[in-house]
Amino acid sequence: MVQPLTLHRAGRIDTGELGAAALQAFFSIAARWGLGTDDERILLGNPPRSTFFKWKKERAAARLSNDVLERISYVMGIYKALHILLPDAAAADEWPKKPNAASLFNGHSALETMRGGRVVDLADVRRYLDAERG
Repeated sequence: MVQPLTLHRAGRIDTGELGAAALQAFFSIAARWGLGTDDERILLGNPPRSTFFKWKKERAAARLSNDVLERISYVMGIYKALHILLPDAAAADEWPKKPNAASLFNGHSALETMRGGRVVDLADVRRYLDAERG
């Protein structure tokens, strides 16, 4: 279970706790989407394999870079948007892997777009879903 974030004396969030919570959320979403290790690493910005497997195994007190936190934030936003747009959880979780006729995807899946590995690839998918939500 993820513990609530605590504030330190200066009013700052403990970045280790934030990293642990972020990784817990990411790996939970990745499991629901049926992602493999390669896709998980790409979405996280291709961390070294040893770092990735440490994050996946230990998750506690992981100090993540702003880039990794931003990537996880986009994945969480995509997940949330899908569950708003597609109230059937199974359909929402299958959507990232399904071919899509929208011009952003050109018949490919959203996951294929996100596999580009750049933060903007995640942002583009998030923006697309936000636009679909209206």
